Amino acid sequence: MYRIGEEEIQAVARVIRSKNLFKTTGTETMDCEKELREKFGVNHSILMTSGKAALISALTALGVGPGDEVIVPAYTYIATAIAVTAVGAIPVIAEIDETLTIDPADVEKKISKYTKAIIPVHMQGLPCDMDALCDIAKKHGLFIVEDACQADGGSYKGERLGTIGEIGALSFNHYKIITSGEGGALLTNDRVLYENALIFQDSSAIAFFGDQLQGITQPQFCGNEYRTNEITAAILREQLKKLDGILFDLRKNKGLIMQTLRDDFNFIPSNDIVGDCGVMLAFSFETRDAAQRFIKSAEADGIYSVSPIDTGKHVYTHWTPIIEKRGAFNPKMDPFKMEENQALNFNCTPDACPKTLDILAKTVYISVDPDWSDDDIAKMIELIKRWR
Repeated sequence: MYRIGEEEIQAVARVIRSKNLFKTTGTETMDCEKELREKFGVNHSILMTSGKAALISALTALGVGPGDEVIVPAYTYIATAIAVTAVGAIPVIAEIDETLTIDPADVEKKISKYTKAIIPVHMQGLPCDMDALCDIAKKHGLFIVEDACQADGGSYKGERLGTIGEIGALSFNHYKIITSGEGGALLTNDRVLYENALIFQDSSAIAFFGDQLQGITQPQFCGNEYRTNEITAAILREQLKKLDGILFDLRKNKGLIMQTLRDDFNFIPSNDIVGDCGVMLAFSFETRDAAQRFIKSAEADGIYSVSPIDTGKHVYTHWTPIIEKRGAFNPKMDPFKMEENQALNFNCTPDACPKTLDILAKTVYISVDPDWSDDDIAKMIELIKRWR
């Protein structure tokens, strides 16, 4: 998906020549965080090792822990649910709707007196219904932690995904729209949440290297080490420059195909087609058999397509440690075994979200390439028409 080349090579060379590879010996990380704030329009950002690290830091910053439930969608990468168990809380699984994102109506059904937060996930760059979710969160006094790890740069009604809730997470690993190989970021406009997350994500070094605690008023506490480095930051700085161009081309290519095929196929509805990242064509079929026939036709023509029901640990039924309720290796650290959590909703069972499984089984993805030429798009359209 991403575009990478000479600019990133020169960025890495710049860091190596400087001999300042550690976060606080150079300026790449600080500059990258500043550029993230400018790009996403937030007051605070922290560059980290992964999107999962950002989610765990976000939940920690909000004070989520044992005795708390956090609502997550049944269709998301397992890291979303594991992040909840990492802070000692219990993930409660909610259905998705036809947009392939978390269903606000089911979210409200899953809220209990123990619910502390909701994690909407903008899967495949598809924006969640943030208006409805924010209204629900406000009504029930809940936090929203946006998982925008598959939606770097996407938006909802003009606001960048990951900036709408109290706190958000991005990811920059090999499979994302932009990449630094591995990496993630936390975004927030709340100063206290930023300080808590900053302390947690680098608690073993933050007080000892550089002036990272300058202006920090929150008390230090023991946390983790999700610190990144100057080489990662330098690569990401170049990637951020390319982000909007990649999104423009993805959206253009996806839009052209959808416009041409709209009378021949059904596409999933969108909560904001303009803000959709455009990474995927998502076809909706009446039955699973019809979806599978489409996939076989595409395969015969050498085009890779897949039903999201078959994407492994993105579907809750494949979250093995969550389904089997093994939240930690040491049983005393396992949230599923903690006394504080025994009254909570352990709905992590294979039959928890049948609607989600049905929707996913009747959906087919084809990846969109931002570098497709007009001829490539015309050929793709011609092929897809044959698969009816």
